[in-house]
Amino acid sequence: MKHLLLFLSALFLLSSCASKKEILYLQDIETKGSREIPYQTPNIQPNDILKITVESLSPEAALPYNKMASKAQPTSNLEIMQLDGYVVSLNNTIGFPVLGTISTKNKTTEELEEFIKNKLTSEGHLLDARVNVRLINAKVTILGEVNKPGTFNYTDQNMTLLQALGIAGDLTINGERKDILMTREVDGIRKVTHIDLTSAEFMNSEFYFIKPNDLIVVNPNDPKVKSSGFVGNVGTVATVISLVLSITILLTR
Repeated sequence: MKHLLLFLSALFLLSSCASKKEILYLQDIETKGSREIPYQTPNIQPNDILKITVESLSPEAALPYNKMASKAQPTSNLEIMQLDGYVVSLNNTIGFPVLGTISTKNKTTEELEEFIKNKLTSEGHLLDARVNVRLINAKVTILGEVNKPGTFNYTDQNMTLLQALGIAGDLTINGERKDILMTREVDGIRKVTHIDLTSAEFMNSEFYFIKPNDLIVVNPNDPKVKSSGFVGNVGTVATVISLVLSITILLTR
């Protein structure tokens, strides 16, 4: 019986251990060499909120093409911008002052800037128009084995997956680094991928930079799953061992 107890204890300890190869990030980054960073600008999607400003050498001439600032007083500047922003409809359009309905379908923010600028110029509205378009409701949801799971707003034009995980407080020691689940919706189609953070290979893929509304799920690693399903935590281990000892004493009297 003593040997059985030693065996059970050793089995638990081994099942709860994780090697360096399962924990360390980007283990092969030095072997990948220098490569061009795959910057991306996502297409504008339905329900995006855009901040669009039109400027001209004559500020008064540009006034009709800008929304008036809201008189409401929300709790942050971002909320103010979102209230005054242009919400993209499910038909991929926005209603723009003077110009009317404008299609955003298959356009990035830079392409929409150029489209509005050309329209203002070609139709004789403004001769020296300058247009700026920013997405102001970008968010990413990070769930599972991270220190601060939740949905996070961001305004960076290009945020990497590692930066997003950093916002969530990084993975816990129990996070499965070799199989990060990531879902992305593009033009009504959902893409699903699995990312190995222990390898630098994903840095050259389309999923190196996150996109608005991405979902990132960090599942528990094998030691965490085994400990949860077999004996749970240290307190449970102590209880089990104590129970086995008690039974052993009773049986050997």
